[in-house]
Amino acid sequence: MEDTVLMPREKLLELGAERLTNEELVAILLRTGVKGKGVMEFSKELLNRYGSLTALLCADVREVMNVKGMGLAKAVLFKASLELGHRVFREMSKKTRMKLDEPESVYYLCHDMTLLDRETVRVISLDTRLNYCGLNTVSVGILDSSLLHPREVFKPAISRMAAAIILVHNHPSGDPSPSKEDGNITDRIKEAGETLGIKLLDHIIVGKGSFFSFMAGRVFYTEVGDDFQRKSL
Repeated sequence: MEDTVLMPREKLLELGAERLTNEELVAILLRTGVKGKGVMEFSKELLNRYGSLTALLCADVREVMNVKGMGLAKAVLFKASLELGHRVFREMSKKTRMKLDEPESVYYLCHDMTLLDRETVRVISLDTRLNYCGLNTVSVGILDSSLLHPREVFKPAISRMAAAIILVHNHPSGDPSPSKEDGNITDRIKEAGETLGIKLLDHIIVGKGSFFSFMAGRVFYTEVGDDFQRKSL
C-alpha cells in the first residue's frame, strides 16, 4: 500500500510517527474536520493560520478554542501535547546529562520563549560538571532589577544543590539586544551568586531567531523557518 493512500492514524501504525508530516500529526490530534472541510484540510488551514507548528501549539488556549471547529476540548489537547513534549525533552536531557556549556544549547532548551508575549525569567540549574539538573520560571512580567530579587532566582538552585545557574529571559519584541537594565540585573545576580557560592555561568536573552549571551558578549543568529541566518563565529 502506498503512503499517500494511508490516513494519518493508519500511516503512524504502518510506518511510524516519524514518517508523518506536521499536517498529519495535527490531524491526529484534531480527529475530525469541520462542516465542509476534511480533517487534513482543517489541519493544513490551522498550520497556515499560525505559521508554524510551534506557534500553533504555543498559542493561548482561549485563542485556539475560538477558532471555528476547535472548541475547548481540542484546544486543551493541543496545550497538553505541547507540555508533554517539553517534559519529555527535559526528562531525556536529565537522563543523558545534557551539558549546557554553550549559549546555543541554552537557546534550544528555551526556544519556546520566543513565542511568549510577556517578559519571562527562567533559571537553569547546573551541577559541578555543567550538566542540566532543572529549570524553573521565577518571574513573569516587566523585567526590573528592583522586582527580580536574587532570593527568587537562587531558591530553585539551592533546592537542587546546583553549583551554577544560567539566567534566561525573553524579549517579546524579538530583538535580543541587552538593555542597561538587563546589564544591571546580570551584575546583581552575579554578585549574589558569588556570595552564595553558586556561579552565574551566563545570562541569555532570547529573541526571534536570535539570542544574546552576556558571557560571549554578542548576538547569535539561528535558523527560523525559511529565514536562515548563519550565526557568526
